[in-house]
Amino acid sequence: MKIDIFSHILPQRYKEALYEAAPPGFYLKDVIESLPTLFDLDHRFRIMDKFEGLMQVLTLSSPPVEHIADAKKAAELSSLANDEMAELVMKYPDKFPAAVACLPMNDMDAALKEADRAINDLKFRGVQVFTPTNDKPLDLPEFMPLYEKMEQYNLPIWIHPERAVDYPDYRTESRSRFMIFSNFGWPYETTVAMTRLVFSGILEKFPNLKIITHHCGGMVPFLEKRIIGSYDHAEMLRGARYKQNLRKAPIDYFKMFFYDTAIYGSTPGLMDGYAFCGAEQMLFATDFPYDSQFGERYTRQTIESVENMEISDVEKKMIFEDNARKALRLPI
Repeated sequence: MKIDIFSHILPQRYKEALYEAAPPGFYLKDVIESLPTLFDLDHRFRIMDKFEGLMQVLTLSSPPVEHIADAKKAAELSSLANDEMAELVMKYPDKFPAAVACLPMNDMDAALKEADRAINDLKFRGVQVFTPTNDKPLDLPEFMPLYEKMEQYNLPIWIHPERAVDYPDYRTESRSRFMIFSNFGWPYETTVAMTRLVFSGILEKFPNLKIITHHCGGMVPFLEKRIIGSYDHAEMLRGARYKQNLRKAPIDYFKMFFYDTAIYGSTPGLMDGYAFCGAEQMLFATDFPYDSQFGERYTRQTIESVENMEISDVEKKMIFEDNARKALRLPI
């Protein structure tokens, strides 16, 4: 079995409500309509059926509801999306073993309430949070109740990076060019969020909190030695005290995150992640369906990239399914 833990979807009724709520000239509409696999189950199932044993944990696709709607409407959209994903899990349990809750992160009271409803009533196996969240870092005090709640539930938080094209690559420009905002900006945003969660002491305060990072943790595995050396250097030469509230070495907290395989088919990249965190912290994910073949190319390449890793079959099985079963506490 291969359990894809980061598979995106835009359920049909939710998609229609999203278009109604979105501001004029909604920039993602053309992208969405060019990928029918996001909302058309026939398209999705035709792709999935090409891969034996493939199952998908459903996560709501961009945009974050809090980016396009006020607090009241965002709560309504979250509820609609979660209800519709729950229906899909119930109707197609052989395809979708679980779903991840969308939360209205511009109203933390509403977000906490929806997390409870999704997990207790809809049987969801975690929640998704975008970073940054309305241009805010994830280590702000207002988000602490969510971390406390998810640690108590013993279920993961998926963090998905987000950066728009109007985030320029240089201060002298007004927009990003050549897809730099997504190709490199998104892994950077993941790295920033992880670093803030580490040095703010959130993983110290909530040591059992499960956090799943997208795109194999962004830049973290590749820069392991730089992370270690730079903070040691800052402490020794400049007297910086970034580590003063941490009981362990900073790099040990980075290894507490889960790292998915959604780097589009790079075995060397996955081996770098494996060298950093070990098979126990890696989860199979494809970023379905964001490619030119409606999800087939990245799915195929990601499966092959895991199969080609120079690790044992036991460890490959951990990445493909065992770790997901354990982290999400799946009943399958």
